Amino acid sequence: MSELSKAIRELVEKHLPDDSHFLVDLKVEEVSGKTKVLILIDADQGVTIQACARVSRKVSEELEANEIIGDAYVLEVSSPGVDFPLSNMRQYQKNIGRELKLSLITGTDVVGKLLELDEEKNKVIGKEKGKRKEGDRRGTGFSFF
Repeated sequence: MSELSKAIRELVEKHLPDDSHFLVDLKVEEVSGKTKVLILIDADQGVTIQACARVSRKVSEELEANEIIGDAYVLEVSSPGVDFPLSNMRQYQKNIGRELKLSLITGTDVVGKLLELDEEKNKVIGKEKGKRKEGDRRGTGFSFF
């Protein structure tokens, strides 16, 4: 991780509204001569536009006050959309009971309801071609973590 990414990550974590909010992803890249910073945050009960705006405002204030990014930059703070893959245990936990599309390491996609989740196994009721099929899969079988 670059020093810039590390510094921005620390700012984001410092300015999250409360402990129910968490950082999902942070991307820093050069686009058309400007630094683009994309921050994705989530919360256990869902993230609001107000939370995104607050994080954006606070991070931007500190970036400018401390001259962390020297030139022009674009800052975007958002929540991950429904098409953004789940990437950490906290996201999976908040989606227990919801229907998910899982991409297996075999290349097969399975759609099913996430029933249980722990560090060692994940229980999903999957649907394949209109049939209901219950499966008990190990974490290595999914695109988890």
